[in-house]
Amino acid sequence: MDAARISHKGLSTLEQEVMLDQLPVRGTLPAWLTGTLVRNGPAQFEVGSQAYTHWFDGLGMLHKFTFRDGKVSYANKFLKSKAYQKARETGRISYTEFATDPCRTLFERVFTLFTPKFSDNAVVNITRIADRFVALTEVPIALEFDVETLETIGVFDYEDTIGGHTTTAHPHYDPVWRSAINFVTQFSPDRRYNVYRIPNGSAQRRLIASIPVSEPAYMHSFAITERYIILTECPFVADVDVRNVILGKPFISNLKWKPERGTRFTVIRKEDGAVRTFETEAFATFHHVNAFEHDGEIVIDLAAYPDASVYTYDFYLEQLRSTTQTIALPHLRRYRLCLHDGRVAAEALAAEPLELPCIDYGRYNGQPYQLVYGVNLHRARPQSFYNQLVKVAVQTGDTLRWYEEDCFPGEPVFVRAPTAAAEDDGVILSVVLDGKTNTSFLLVLDAATFTELARAEITHHIPFGFHGQFFGDMV
Repeated sequence: MDAARISHKGLSTLEQEVMLDQLPVRGTLPAWLTGTLVRNGPAQFEVGSQAYTHWFDGLGMLHKFTFRDGKVSYANKFLKSKAYQKARETGRISYTEFATDPCRTLFERVFTLFTPKFSDNAVVNITRIADRFVALTEVPIALEFDVETLETIGVFDYEDTIGGHTTTAHPHYDPVWRSAINFVTQFSPDRRYNVYRIPNGSAQRRLIASIPVSEPAYMHSFAITERYIILTECPFVADVDVRNVILGKPFISNLKWKPERGTRFTVIRKEDGAVRTFETEAFATFHHVNAFEHDGEIVIDLAAYPDASVYTYDFYLEQLRSTTQTIALPHLRRYRLCLHDGRVAAEALAAEPLELPCIDYGRYNGQPYQLVYGVNLHRARPQSFYNQLVKVAVQTGDTLRWYEEDCFPGEPVFVRAPTAAAEDDGVILSVVLDGKTNTSFLLVLDAATFTELARAEITHHIPFGFHGQFFGDMV
């Protein structure tokens, strides 16, 4: 079978919802590994005779793995968003997604001027707000769910009036403020970035800074340090009125690549909301790795692509399902923002490309660090989807790899051992599609040696997903 074709199962619909009290485990799980991994991602790629066009657009599904006493349970369930429910009721795509147009009638398009239909398909990530579990996407609509049953409870209501049309599904946590930090982008009529924090236990967002902007940029993630919040504005920008989005145009069609603008780092000081801008050459990115302050500089590490094709071409399902295409890969790049004179310096961190980056977030986010984990392609077996896990030392470029033929690992999640001293004292969890059997398994690697400790096997495939979180206080 063609190697690229094997990965297509990961981009096909999973219909069944199951609850399995115990998965068969090959190998031995660490005795200390207790808690719950919740992952998010698309699981339905067509509705009736219509199909979603982009990986980001499939209807979302939650997957839960719970570890206790050397055993693993599993459950999965669709997010019962309005987009999902309407699709089931009508047998058609009814909501505009990131890159999919529902092809509404002219009457429906005009009607949405008065009743906007932003999709609540919260397919990207997981977090907790006010001690409640929510699924996130890139519009500011979070869906609350019951972490025990995975049943959708409904839209999470913020107790404030901060407005905006898009956001990131990658909020940060500030341990000093004991608050989550994120921002919403407001497109029209008053274009600005509203940067806010949410204190522990609260559902009220508190504004840190409101920054006017002429052409808002698409930003999938951002970075924080001890004293600063950094928005990386690549020149993929909106220069149209938000009414075009309301009328049903997919979000991505309202953005243009303007490399002549360059990329701008908008730096917000946490203590008073003061804003400063740094400029460098154009690049594209989805994910930041980390950021920290050092010797009068802000250091920002991210996964950089050379141009906008990663936004406008590479992740469309037609390309990912191609038998001749290989998935686009970014390289690790470090930017140094000099606080004294405003200069920006860039350097490559490692020769190894890497996407879906992960660090020991709880200990090292916003701090100097040494190690990052991610996915990429095996050099001898490039395929149409990620087929290798990697561990990279950012100072030396030294790399460890996990690869198994015709297997496709998802985002690595680092779980620190309770008595950890070293930065890599813990395990890596990754959901892997086995292309030989068209089923999936949860892989557990020793983070230090990158060798396999165990795998928990599932009898069906899990479609390629995006992000997840491990909650160690859950059993």
